[in-house]
Amino acid sequence: MKHYLFALIAGLGSLVAAAQRPAQPPMSPERYTPEKLGYQLFWEDNFDGDRLDESKWSVRGVGPRALGYVSAETVKVEDGMLKIYALQRNDSLLIGAVGTQGKLMTKYGYFECRAQLQKSPGVWAAFWIQSPDISKGEDPAVYGAEIDIFEFFKKLGTDIVSHNVHWAYGPNQKTTRGMQSYLKGVSEGFHTFALEWTPEKYSFFIDGYKFYEVTMGISRIEQYLILSMELPSEKKDLQHTVYPDVFVVDYVKVYKKP
Repeated sequence: MKHYLFALIAGLGSLVAAAQRPAQPPMSPERYTPEKLGYQLFWEDNFDGDRLDESKWSVRGVGPRALGYVSAETVKVEDGMLKIYALQRNDSLLIGAVGTQGKLMTKYGYFECRAQLQKSPGVWAAFWIQSPDISKGEDPAVYGAEIDIFEFFKKLGTDIVSHNVHWAYGPNQKTTRGMQSYLKGVSEGFHTFALEWTPEKYSFFIDGYKFYEVTMGISRIEQYLILSMELPSEKKDLQHTVYPDVFVVDYVKVYKKP
């Protein structure tokens, strides 16, 4: 893994300036699986069929978001995949999101998706776990957290994936600060993105490699999963975006310890 470090040096200045943690390679060469960590499959969706399984997911947040709109038009299930698009319709930008709120509400475990990331900068793919009570108070143990298992901001680099944790929505919002993982080739083809969430820590994985462990902002309440395509808040960030773009998800799996 040491050769990863040399490839990062030229690009780290802009990340530091943006108050992001510098990108780093895996913590070790060891590759993990949920089974190796003592977990068993609890819930899954392999996106078979030709429509979203509404017993597991709902299209989330239809209406205005950032510079565009969330629309059910951008969410499709075909060829054994969930596809969440960023589309341009005349002067409007459309994006999509699905969530398990009210359907799968859970805490702790190993959460994994296998996915192919979007191609453009500007828009970005995300897999996250959200609290229904995050704006009601500041203690994450009581009110939960936003756990960003991954976000792919391509402007940071083609081989860099971001993770974050936020809590206490409001004037005193807290964050772990953006954690950047460097993995050569992550923007091409399919990769797995995962989180281990325990009462003590969050651990973030890509392709089985562990990149970060953090002990801040630990939620101890049931939360729900979200897959989304996101838009920035400034038009200048979209100048190199090519439409349509798509976030393709092969599966989502949740594992629990017996």
